[in-house]
Amino acid sequence: MNGLYIHIPFCLRKCTYCDFYSVPVRPGLIESYIDATLNECGRYIGMSFRTLYFGGGTPSIIGADNLAKLVTGLRTKFDLSQLEESTIEANPESAIEETLEAALIAGFNRISIGVQSLSDKELKSVDRIHTARQAVAAIESAKRTGFRNISADLIAGLPGQTWTSLQGSIDGLISLGINHLSLYCLSLEHNTPLTQNPPRDLPTDDAQAELFESARSYLFDRGFIHYEISNFAIGGHQCLHNLNYWRGGEYLGLGPAAASHLGGKRFKNRADLKTYLENPTRLVEEVEELNPEEKAAEEAMLRLRLLEEGINVAEFTKRHGQKNIGLLLARLSILARENLLLFDGAKYRLKPSSVLTSNPILSRVLQD
Repeated sequence: MNGLYIHIPFCLRKCTYCDFYSVPVRPGLIESYIDATLNECGRYIGMSFRTLYFGGGTPSIIGADNLAKLVTGLRTKFDLSQLEESTIEANPESAIEETLEAALIAGFNRISIGVQSLSDKELKSVDRIHTARQAVAAIESAKRTGFRNISADLIAGLPGQTWTSLQGSIDGLISLGINHLSLYCLSLEHNTPLTQNPPRDLPTDDAQAELFESARSYLFDRGFIHYEISNFAIGGHQCLHNLNYWRGGEYLGLGPAAASHLGGKRFKNRADLKTYLENPTRLVEEVEELNPEEKAAEEAMLRLRLLEEGINVAEFTKRHGQKNIGLLLARLSILARENLLLFDGAKYRLKPSSVLTSNPILSRVLQD
């Protein structure tokens, strides 16, 4: 499966915890960006995709007319006739019905809304510019417009957050009928305002872990499958685009800071909008070609993020060849003997109790 990712690098204001590449929106900038993106498409013209994902930044900020123009342009460059899933991210303050209707008309059948919390106090603590009421209204508007596949983002570990407040956010979202939830632990990223001036009421690492585990159990009891480290879904509503990433599939990323994986090569566009607007076809950097052993190890690491699927040894061997995975299987066996992975004789899986401490384990999968 091939996925197409479009990075929309605009925000009204950057949140204090965010280290994703984005810039403030200015008059005329969106139109120039769309022209540049369609220009970049020329390098890959004719490719076919099964999933489409508009991420950011804040994709909903570009408005109905620009959204229609961009999708129409993409359809002239690529074969999008076989799309199974098309996702657009939206923030509550810009998820107006006109834009949502334009997204639906353009073919989007899934929306991911950046709620983060349904507590106004918690939202203000990290400089989110929407309110809880706006978040609720955005989900209701998406449903009214016709979206049936609605995801929401929440953060565990916000300043002053307790299980009572996190539970309230989860309950509020479930009552609104969402069928997918991404739950991320707040991390202090390098050079972000939150890291430079951390609030005194940030939950400790242990408290954050307790919040996540409580939420995990709570969601499980309400019919949500914990299918990936940070993602929960009602059966049948897993994100196909992201599943393709975690299964080691190929994808094309367009826009500044967008990453791609095509033909065994990984590459990324430089995070520089000014240069991108000047020449969008000359921004590729960090090109890496993986040999068969490296590709297998990276796919194994990604597949372990899928808590139910894991790594099916027979299928994995058939796909990559025994000679390319011998050392990898030895590493996986050692991790299982150390009780860091589960192995049932057919597949390796990450232990549920290791979800929040998985990085060292996944690093060992890549290399001993």
